[in-house]
Amino acid sequence: MIENYDITIIGGGPVGMFAAFYAGMHNAHTQVIESLSELGGQVNALYPEKTILDIAGVPSITGKDLIHAQQDQLTQFPLTLKTGEAVSNVTPDETGFLVTTPKGISQTKAVIVAVGNGAFTPRPLKVPGAAELTGQHLFYSVRDLERFRDRRVLIAGGGDAAIDEALMLTTVAESVTLIHRRAQFRGLPHMVDRLQASSVQVVTPYLIKALASTPTGEVAVTLKPVGGDGEPLEQVVDDVVVSYGFIADHRALDAWDVDFDQDRHVMTVDRQMMTSVPGIYAIGDGATYPGKQPLIAVGYGEAPLAVQAIMDREFPDRRGPIHSTSLTPKQS
Repeated sequence: MIENYDITIIGGGPVGMFAAFYAGMHNAHTQVIESLSELGGQVNALYPEKTILDIAGVPSITGKDLIHAQQDQLTQFPLTLKTGEAVSNVTPDETGFLVTTPKGISQTKAVIVAVGNGAFTPRPLKVPGAAELTGQHLFYSVRDLERFRDRRVLIAGGGDAAIDEALMLTTVAESVTLIHRRAQFRGLPHMVDRLQASSVQVVTPYLIKALASTPTGEVAVTLKPVGGDGEPLEQVVDDVVVSYGFIADHRALDAWDVDFDQDRHVMTVDRQMMTSVPGIYAIGDGATYPGKQPLIAVGYGEAPLAVQAIMDREFPDRRGPIHSTSLTPKQS
C-alpha cells in the first residue's frame, strides 16, 4: 500500500527540519527523507563542532547543539522522519508526485527540496602520501575536538570553514598552523579579524606538496610557495586537516526536469520558492534567485514561504497557523 502525504521534504538538514516544523504548524501530513543515517545534513555530518553565528538572537551555537534543538522542536508534531534513505526519483502523477527510494514509493501533493548542493564528498588532497594518511592523521573535517587535544595541527584552506576550524582547534590543540595558497583569505571580514588576533600561525601563500609519516608517528609536511621566489618549507605536525570544500553530485536531481542555474547548478525558484515544475519547491543552498545569500538564516526564512505556498495552492480551505508573534485582539 502506498503511503500518502501532503508534503514531502527531501533533505533533513537545518533548513529541511525547519520546513518540517512549519508544515507541522499547518497540520500538514508530512514526511522528511534524509539520505544520511541521522538528521542534520552536512552540519551534523561534517561540522558538528563548528560555531554557527548567523542565527538571530543566538550569539553562537555549535552545529550539533543546533541540530539537537531542532530535533526537539520537531517532537511537537506527528511527522514521519525517514533516515538512511535516498530519493532516486520524483515523478508527476494524477494527484501530485510519486517519490521513489530504495525502500519503496510514496505519494505526495507537493515536494520541498532541501538537499543543499546535493550529495557531497570532500575535495581530496591529491599529493604524495595523502591517501596513506587519510583517516589516521589526515582529515577533511573536525568532528571531535577532543581528537586533537594537545596535538600540533596544520590546516589547509582559505575560506570561513578553514578559519573557523583553526579558531576552534586553538581551544584544545598544542599549536595550530593555517596555510593558504593566496596572501589574502576569502572569509568574512569578522572571521579574518578573529584569525589575525588569535594564536594561529598563518603561512601564505603556500600549498601542501607532500605528506609523509615519520618514524615517531608524526607527519612531515612539505609546503611549496605559490608564485614568487619563496623557498619550500618543512613542517612536522601530528595531524593535518584539509578544508578545500566539497564536490557535489547532482545526478539524482538532474532527472527531475527542473531548471537549474547553469553556473552554480542549483534550482532556480520564484518568489514562493517554486521551481520550474509546479508543485516542486526548493529552499536552502540548493535554491537560487537574484540576491540569494547562502546562509542558514536565509534558508529558515525560505522554509515558511514554501510551506505557505503549498498550503495556499493545494489546501486553500485550511486555516493558516497563528504566528508566534501575533496578538489576538481583545474581545469586547
